[in-house]
Amino acid sequence: MNVLYVEDNQDVRELVCLILDEEQLAVVACANAEIAEVEFAQRRFDILITDVSLPLMPGTELARRLQKGRPDLWVIFCTGYPMQHGLHAWGDRARCLRKPFEPEELHALLEECRAGSS
Repeated sequence: MNVLYVEDNQDVRELVCLILDEEQLAVVACANAEIAEVEFAQRRFDILITDVSLPLMPGTELARRLQKGRPDLWVIFCTGYPMQHGLHAWGDRARCLRKPFEPEELHALLEECRAGSS
């Protein structure tokens, strides 16, 4: 599976990329939503993992834009704030990963995405 990962904190981005590599996923990591939009236009991704609080464009706006033409896209929002109650508006392929999270929590969500895509 191909993953587009968006996180503005470089240390967090590098750490999560290591976890995603261990999951044997093809990962493109971006520091902001604008770069992510360019990457998304150039290749097909199965999963978007995005921080909600990004500079200039929030991760929620990025997800809205990318899902517009791709309702099959899985979206995992990473945030330090509760988001579960509003998640239903994003469809059945949206999940929330509450920061700080453990690698096992991310693994469980990725397994759910894999199972739901087959």
